[in-house]
Amino acid sequence: MTAIHQGQDTRRGRRALVAGSVGNLIEWYEFGVYGYFATIIAARFFTPEGGGEIEALVKTYASFALAFFFRPVGAALFGRLGDRVGRRPVLVLVITLMTVATTLIGVLPTYAQAGALAPWLLTFLRVLQGLSAGGEFGGAVSVMTEFAPPGRRGLYGSWQSFTVALGLLGGAGAAALLATVLTEEQLGAWGWRLPFLLTLPLGLGALWLRLRLDETPEFVAERSRERPPPGEVARAIALGAGRIMGWAAAGYTFLVVLPSYLQSSLGATFQQALVATVLANLGFAVTIVPAGLLSDLLGRRAVMLTGAVLVVALSVPLLNLLQEPGVSNTVKGAAVCGAGAVVGLMAGPGPAMLSEMFPTGVRYTGLGLAYALSNAVFSGCAGLIITETIERTGSVDIPAYYAAAACAVSVPALLTLPSRSVRGAKAVEERTG
Repeated sequence: MTAIHQGQDTRRGRRALVAGSVGNLIEWYEFGVYGYFATIIAARFFTPEGGGEIEALVKTYASFALAFFFRPVGAALFGRLGDRVGRRPVLVLVITLMTVATTLIGVLPTYAQAGALAPWLLTFLRVLQGLSAGGEFGGAVSVMTEFAPPGRRGLYGSWQSFTVALGLLGGAGAAALLATVLTEEQLGAWGWRLPFLLTLPLGLGALWLRLRLDETPEFVAERSRERPPPGEVARAIALGAGRIMGWAAAGYTFLVVLPSYLQSSLGATFQQALVATVLANLGFAVTIVPAGLLSDLLGRRAVMLTGAVLVVALSVPLLNLLQEPGVSNTVKGAAVCGAGAVVGLMAGPGPAMLSEMFPTGVRYTGLGLAYALSNAVFSGCAGLIITETIERTGSVDIPAYYAAAACAVSVPALLTLPSRSVRGAKAVEERTG
């Protein structure tokens, strides 16, 4: 009987990994597509006659940032529901909202067709995406880590970050494929819509998986337990946001903003920028799961601190290398791949680290808000801040300074993490559920 129960638990855990991570994949696929097509979206939605290219790009990134600022609202709203009625029904709701909003972007009229209404419609759908994305992370990570076997929260939680990489790679791959098979005119006229429309079948598949998902045993057992005081939860949220701000800023700088930066500041072609982004995301993907597993063995602090310190040390040299015309494309490709790999050291253990900061009764809300707040400020604003600052200062090193500064601030917060042995990590898991 014990073996039967163990087999059932293993299957449920694997199902939770797939159902929890698939929505996250779709979310980041869409956000990646929006970032990769930022220059085209700027021209189609934010450039009335007389508007400049940089001005339109800034407005596009402002819409990008707005969606991120609605993430904390979604995290609070859906997190509260998820902590009271269950992880499963709320995750079904958020994937439905995300799928509908993203698909509708693919059929929106442009500025030339609808005038000033076009950017407002786009912004409204971005807000809906922000709300659903805010509710996605907390629920997905709660499901993954609450189904994780003892001593394996880092490994299970890392799949959340791994699907971020898969989503960004999927978006970059779709953009690169379209840029290859379509002319520039076709891509700008209608080709950019196709990746958004692809979300519909992906979302329906994710919805089917989540409808088959079980509620986590931990939530069922702990739902009636008294919740900690609001002040204690608020302090944990602030500390959690500080611990991951470097991950948020460096991740979006190197993995999403990079294509537009290479085009607008370094004169790269759309195809060259996408190749660089694919390489960065490949490096990111390769290190995430090993970093999560390593954090189960060495502790979250050692692995995440290593990533943050490396970003501080290497960001400026990396960008200087990309700016150097005499350096071969192979070396530049290896450099951006390495940059993505360093971000993966923070992203792999990050979900489990946040999950362990909150008890079951407030975990969905707490970790979701910590993640959403950090991403709203340091990811959502990355493109806007970098583009606007480059325009005002003329310095093309701004992305490096931005990523390095955020990671430097994260280091003291990460130092507050305990250095745990394997036995200590298992003990913490037992105490936190």
